[in-house]
Amino acid sequence: MRLLTGLSAHLLDTPDAVRVGDDTLSGERLLGCARAVAADVRGARVVAVQATASAETVVAVVGALLAGAAVVPLPADSGTAETAHILGDSQASLVLTAPGAEVPTTLPLAPVDLGRVSDQHGPVPAPGDPALILYTSGTTGPPKGVLLTHAALEAGLDALAVVWDWSPDDHLVHGLPLFHVHGLVLGVLGALRVGCRLTHTVRPTAPAYASAAGTLYFGVPTVWSRICADPAAARALAGSRLLVSGSAALPVPVFHRLHELTGHRPVERYGMTETLITVSARADGERRPGQVGTPLPGVETRLVQESDAGGAPLEPDGVTIGHLQVRGATLLSGYLRAGGVADPGLTDGWFATGDVATIAPDGWHRIVGRASTDLIKTGGYRVGAGEVEDALLAHPAVREAAVIGTAHADLGEQVTAFVVADAVSPDELIAFVAGRLAAHKRPRAVHLVADLPRNAMGKVQKKQLG
Repeated sequence: MRLLTGLSAHLLDTPDAVRVGDDTLSGERLLGCARAVAADVRGARVVAVQATASAETVVAVVGALLAGAAVVPLPADSGTAETAHILGDSQASLVLTAPGAEVPTTLPLAPVDLGRVSDQHGPVPAPGDPALILYTSGTTGPPKGVLLTHAALEAGLDALAVVWDWSPDDHLVHGLPLFHVHGLVLGVLGALRVGCRLTHTVRPTAPAYASAAGTLYFGVPTVWSRICADPAAARALAGSRLLVSGSAALPVPVFHRLHELTGHRPVERYGMTETLITVSARADGERRPGQVGTPLPGVETRLVQESDAGGAPLEPDGVTIGHLQVRGATLLSGYLRAGGVADPGLTDGWFATGDVATIAPDGWHRIVGRASTDLIKTGGYRVGAGEVEDALLAHPAVREAAVIGTAHADLGEQVTAFVVADAVSPDELIAFVAGRLAAHKRPRAVHLVADLPRNAMGKVQKKQLG
């Protein structure tokens, strides 16, 4: 099929095309197993896949796509209520699972047998056909189903192949969950479209990454931070070609430490479920700590004023913080709603990301964060939480930091920090930041905590703070 052209063009004769934990599949076997799944589910409009870190998940996703179905990745740790919502909202007709797996649903379960193969071919999906229905984290209510077409996935992956020099000669390594854009779209479908070998380490541990001997590594900031805490493992990545960080902002101190240990300045990129990846640094270009690069080929970006309902753009001066909008071929087709597909709410093709950012005159983007949690309006100033977090992380005692705005009678909001640190007082940290940033950016309150709440991708859940 068109989306997975690299599988048939480059991987069929590769004995270790895909390795997930202890399971290794040749390209020929992967395709044969996937065709057997496709034969089982052909005719189904929407198929759910229990997305565990397993070879069965890879086969199930590829098989359902070959059958022309829209695939709904179901997080393996979904609770009963979340599972019921996702399966009901997507109108999936069955769930593909690993043998012996249990899913809290009355829908039919179809175990994937890695011993079964088929050579049956089905019709090739059209570019506009639904390929994936990915559910958002649900921070503003129940998770929303985001509908992505084959054309959107192809456009996004092809653009990344260009800017990352991603080729069949690469060996991709990661251990990310297989129900998000990062782990599934980039980390599995990307490898199969480009035609490079894939090793999924099941869990993204430093020893697993160090022993995989890959050329291309994907990780979230938490993964890179933990790798930096294991210098021997980090140094083992020195022979790789490219280290890519995404899904959240990479702290500047982690960027520098990773460079010191591996010799690599990591590539950072930006995207979201609704848009796929839209901005990235280039493999053959500059890397700027704390910034995510320039728009991918075929993607446009702009900043607009918060109060301007008409979306009048702001000048890209590298300083002014504005609301980020994107336009291009990688955008969602719509949200699932009430058994149909709701309009995604585009204005002249522009999608409002909900993030705030700065754009420099040369096109480089710095993502400040979510408008709802990372843009702090204090005493008439706009403060980006990430800048304060980086200042805190520069203190040798600080291991993790999250900054939010909390209500203040005089300022409107005050800068408040939650910090995981050793042997340091809140007053010391406030003074430390005050010596590095403007006075209005220093935290007025610092709370020392044992850990920060995170989701499966390692993103700090700031709405649980405060």
